[in-house]
Amino acid sequence: MFKFSYSLMWREPAVLASMGVGSDQNQSLDAIEVLLSDARRPLWKAFVGLRGEDGADDAVAEALAWGWENRQRLTRMNNPVGYLYRVGLTRTATRLPADDYQYLPPPIEVGLPDIEPALVPALQQLPFNQRAAVWLIHGCRWSYAETAEALGIGRSTVGTHVSRGMQSLRQAMEVTING
Repeated sequence: MFKFSYSLMWREPAVLASMGVGSDQNQSLDAIEVLLSDARRPLWKAFVGLRGEDGADDAVAEALAWGWENRQRLTRMNNPVGYLYRVGLTRTATRLPADDYQYLPPPIEVGLPDIEPALVPALQQLPFNQRAAVWLIHGCRWSYAETAEALGIGRSTVGTHVSRGMQSLRQAMEVTING
C-alpha cells in the first residue's frame, strides 16, 4: 500500500506519473487533496489545545496519513474532519505521558489576546472529556454533532461534558453568573 507523501498532496506530476495515476483518477485525487488540505488547520487547532504544539503536529500527521491511505472511505463520510480527529487522537494516545493534560502554553507565549490568565491552568485541571468538549465547542467552534462524532460519544453527552466543564471553570476562576 502507498505511504502518505506530502509531495503527492501538492500534485507533483512526477510523483503522480510514477504511481501510474491517470487522468481518470486525477479528479478523485483533487477531491481528497482538497479535503485533507482543508482539514489540516482545524485539526491542528483542535489538537494544540489538548496536546500542545508538538503533539498537535504528530496527531495531525497521523490523521492525514490515515486519511490518505483510506481516501475512498474518507470521502464518503459525513464528518471527515471529526473522524480524522478521532484517528489522530487514538494513534497518538500511547505517546502521551500520564499527565496528558499539561500541554496548553501560557497565553502570553502564544500571543493570544485578552485571555484571562487563570483560564489555561483551569482548563488543564479538567478531566480529558470535559476539556476536549469545552475546547472543541468553545475554542474551535465545532458543533455539538461534530464534537460528538469526533469524541465517539452522543450529543447529549457532549452537552453534559461542556456544562460540567464550564461550571468547573467558573468555580476555579471564581466567576459568578448574575440572573
